[in-house]
Amino acid sequence: MNKSFHALVVNKIEQSFSRRIESLTLNDLPEAGVLLRVCYSGINYKDSLAAIPNGHILKDYPFVPGIDLSGIVVSSEDPRFKEGDPVIATGYGLGVSHFGGFSEYARIPADWIVPLPSALTLKEAMMIGTAGFTAALSVFRLEQAGIAPDKGEVLVTGASGGVGSHAVALLSDLGYTVVASTGKSAEASNYLKTLGARSMITREEVFDGTVKPLQKQLWTAAIDSVGGKPLAALLGRIRYGGYVAACGLAAGSELPATVFPFILRGVSLLGIDSVSCPMEQRQDIWQRLAELHKPEKLAAIAQKEIPLSQLPNALPALLNGNKIGRTIVTINPKFTDE
Repeated sequence: MNKSFHALVVNKIEQSFSRRIESLTLNDLPEAGVLLRVCYSGINYKDSLAAIPNGHILKDYPFVPGIDLSGIVVSSEDPRFKEGDPVIATGYGLGVSHFGGFSEYARIPADWIVPLPSALTLKEAMMIGTAGFTAALSVFRLEQAGIAPDKGEVLVTGASGGVGSHAVALLSDLGYTVVASTGKSAEASNYLKTLGARSMITREEVFDGTVKPLQKQLWTAAIDSVGGKPLAALLGRIRYGGYVAACGLAAGSELPATVFPFILRGVSLLGIDSVSCPMEQRQDIWQRLAELHKPEKLAAIAQKEIPLSQLPNALPALLNGNKIGRTIVTINPKFTDE
C-alpha cells in the first residue's frame, strides 16, 4: 500500500520558506515504526515556531510538524499494538526531529505511543494534548512535593494559554484555590472563572518590569509557563517552603534570578519536562487525566476546531499572544481506512 494523503509540509531552501498542504505517499514517511491514521492533532506554541522561517525548532527540511496526535493503528510489527487500536502520541521527537501529527498518516516508533485510555475519546485526547499533559505533570509534581489544597493559593501564569488553561482547570477540580495571571482581556477573565479560577491578576502584578530578589510572600506555589524575567520575579513572591513548577519559556529562556528565594525562604524550583517523560509515568499521567477530565471544561478550553486545510494560516496566529485556550485540528474524525 502506497496511497497518497495530505500533510502540512514546511520547507526552507536558502532564503525561500514555504508552509502549505501537500500530497505525500507512505514512502515519504519515516521507515521504522507503527503506521497510524491520524484523527486529531492540536496547535502548540512549538508547532507555531516550527512553521515560521526563524523559529529555531527544526533542523531539517522539508518537514511535517505537529507535536501531538491521536489516531488509529493501521499496521504494526510491534506486538504491543495491533490494527484498529486507538492511540495517543506526544513528545519525544514527534514534530521536531521526526515527522509529526499534521498529516493524515504518521509512522512513529512504538516506544512513543500511549494506548488511548478507555475514558477518553480520540478528540478529547487532543483537547488535552501536550498542553494538558504538561499542566498535569506540573500539578502532580506539586502534589508529590506536599502542596495540598489547604496549604494556600496557587498561582498560574500565562493562564489563558493552553498549558495555563488546563492547569487552572485541573487545580480547581482538585480543590486548590487558583489565582490566574493573564495579560489578556475581560473575556479571558470570564473564561478563566469558568475553568475554576478563584481570582485574577494582571501579568504586571507578577512582573512590573523589575526583578526584585525578595518581595511580599503571596502564593504557596505556582505553575509558570512564561519563564524569563517574569519567572525570576515570581520566585521572590513565593511563600516560605513553597514550590514553582516551571514548564515554559514564552518570555525567554534566561533566568535573571538570585539565590535568595532558595536559601532564605526555602523555595524550590521544579523542572517540568513533557518531551522525554518516561513512558511508565506518561501512561500514568494520561490515565489520571482520563479519570479527572470534565467534558464541559475540555470543550471550554478547546473552543476552536479547524480542518487540516486551515493550518497554514492558523499556525502563525498563535504567536501574536492573543489566543485563548487551545485549537484542535480535525484530520480524520471519522476513521475509515479504504
